[in-house]
Amino acid sequence: MEFLAPLLQRQIIIALAVVGAVIATAGSVLLKKESRISTKTARFILKSGYAITWVSLGLFIAAGFFGK
Repeated sequence: MEFLAPLLQRQIIIALAVVGAVIATAGSVLLKKESRISTKTARFILKSGYAITWVSLGLFIAAGFFGK
């Protein structure tokens, strides 16, 4: 589990959660506004933000099990 050690740091997990939330929020705003970005692209941005947030959640759980 040494390969996970750099990812289980508190700062990394928090940064991923914040970045994921910002990206998901931007995707949500783009879906509701009429913009030059297509709906398909806005949904991709929204789902990418959710995915990053879920990765952060998974790392948080892993840190609880494998952290020092």
